[in-house]
Amino acid sequence: MTTDGALARLIRSSADRTAAAEREVCDLCAAPVADEHAHLYDTGQEEVRCVCGPCSVLFADAAAGDGQYRLVPRRRLRLPKVDTTVLGVPVGLVFFVPRADGTVTAEGPSPAGAMRWEVDTAAWQELAGTCPQLATVEPDVEALLVNTVHGLDEHWIVPIDDCYRMIAVVRREWRGMSGGGRIWPAVEQFFEDLTERP
Repeated sequence: MTTDGALARLIRSSADRTAAAEREVCDLCAAPVADEHAHLYDTGQEEVRCVCGPCSVLFADAAAGDGQYRLVPRRRLRLPKVDTTVLGVPVGLVFFVPRADGTVTAEGPSPAGAMRWEVDTAAWQELAGTCPQLATVEPDVEALLVNTVHGLDEHWIVPIDDCYRMIAVVRREWRGMSGGGRIWPAVEQFFEDLTERP
């Protein structure tokens, strides 16, 4: 056995372990998941978790798991302009999440993650009166995603995992105090890549 052969095997073995470590797995059973996979929303931890196909079937009924885990729907619906000024949120890139307890939160991305604040429930109901699709948003697992930065006019009903992906884009691209020059093109690309699905 030569040193080159042993070194090559060691490098290959290390690369295989690194690739295996980077591969996503189901957060419930640890089985590998496909690139396109379902997500669960953990209502206790307020986190999105990856889930394999068989485990996702267990949570198809909203009552499964005593409501701690909610299967995140796949629906994306582009809305006409929604005047969110009634909600009192002075941010152009934000998502609004109605909660199971009747409250509504607004969350905006920052370099440190999501900033969250409460929205007046009556204001949300008033807005839903002008845009009936908002009444169909599933609590905790869907959101109204808005981007009016730099003159854009994006309003979507999306799964909550899309919102967390948007936050990850902002965190990844943010540079310096003001965000730098890469952040807004990346956010615009994120919205360009959104496609409607039932």
